[in-house]
Formats: sequence, structure tokens, C-alpha cells
Amino acid sequence: MKFHFLTIFPDMIESYLGEAILKRASLKGAISFDVKNIRDYSLDKHKKVDERPYGGGPGMVMTPEPILRTYSKLKLRSSASKSEVKVVMLSPSGKLFTNAMAAKMAKQYSDIVFICGRYEGVDDRVRKILKADEISVGDFVLTGGELPALIMTDAICRQIPGVLGDHASVEENRTASPRVFTRPEILEFPKTTKTIKGKKHKVPPVLISGDHKKIEEWRKTQQKSKKI
Repeated sequence: MKFHFLTIFPDMIESYLGEAILKRASLKGAISFDVKNIRDYSLDKHKKVDERPYGGGPGMVMTPEPILRTYSKLKLRSSASKSEVKVVMLSPSGKLFTNAMAAKMAKQYSDIVFICGRYEGVDDRVRKILKADEISVGDFVLTGGELPALIMTDAICRQIPGVLGDHASVEENRTASPRVFTRPEILEFPKTTKTIKGKKHKVPPVLISGDHKKIEEWRKTQQKSKKI
């Protein structure tokens, strides 16, 4: 799968993609990325990409031409039909992104194109022309679409075989507890603040019992209650 990012802040995208699991998966060829700076496709001598909104109001709106020119330069997979290319506009008013949506997108599309808006948003004609879906990562407003695009990319990539190395690492394929523990079995940490009190903290006995059936039951219980 190939992920395309249309942004005016390419460094924000590239810094995240150049680390950890996503970088390793890219080097292996399991996924690929293309980050394009929308300003590079502005015909304005100052590389301007925004204008005042029609109808008045605060802020600026991203103009359509630079975004559409950027999109036209994308190298989508040669075998990709329109149904295999997903164009996403990040918007707090869009439909809520979920893990189920991530899994579906990982299977359905060869290319995902993120249009990372800024300011008061993107001229709506871009959405209509590119038949883009508006998607939100939560009931809050951010300063731009770069972070939501990266959140979606991370979640989708985890669903692609070869990205995590062991596909069993995908939580929904197993019973994953929100409470996890590792060595040492007994943690003794000196009292340093009101929060960190000097006492022994033990791993739940069931996890060191060796009884895999009981461990699985404990994990299911923790998954439902999400309580320590």
C-alpha cells in the first residue's frame, strides 16, 4: 500500500515516517510513502496557498488550484482503479475513524491520499472534484490535518501483513489486556514524592502461575473492566 500526503508542512510528516516500525516496514517494501509540499505547486510568486473566505468570516481558506495540481502529480499504482484509491480530507466534522475502518481500508485500497488542511479549511470544491471522504479522528479541533493523517496511517499500517513482523501482534487478533507487566516480579522503588510511595509492587499472581487458561480469563476480565 502507498500513502500520499498533501501538506504545507512536509517535515512534520517525514519526521514521523522516518522512525520505528513505519520506517522498517517501508524499507522492507511492505508500505511506501509519498509526501508532497502543496506550496511547490502554487503559481503565486510567494508560494501562497490561501485566500480570504467568500461570505466573510475569520481566518483564511486553502485555495483549490495548488492542491489539485499536487494531486495530479501523484504516482498512483499503475494497476489502481478509481475504487482502489481512497482520498481523505481530515476534518473534525467528518465521520469518526475507527479501528474497524482501518482494517477495512488496509484490505480495500492500494493508495490512500491524505489532504492535510490548515487555517479555516480547504475550498470545498476539492472534496467534490476528488470525491474525497471527510474523516475525523476525534471530537476535537486541531491546527491542521497532519497529525490526524499520521494517526490514521499508523492504525492502517498495523493491519497490513509484514508491517509488525508478527501479525499476531495486532491486538484484535488476540486477547490483549490494557494492563501489562514485565520484570522484575516485585518492584521496590524508594519513596521520592507523594505520588511514588516506597512500597513493594507485585505482578498479579495469575500472570506468573503458568496456567494459560486462567491467564486468558484474567486478560478478558481486564479487557472488559479496564480496572487495575
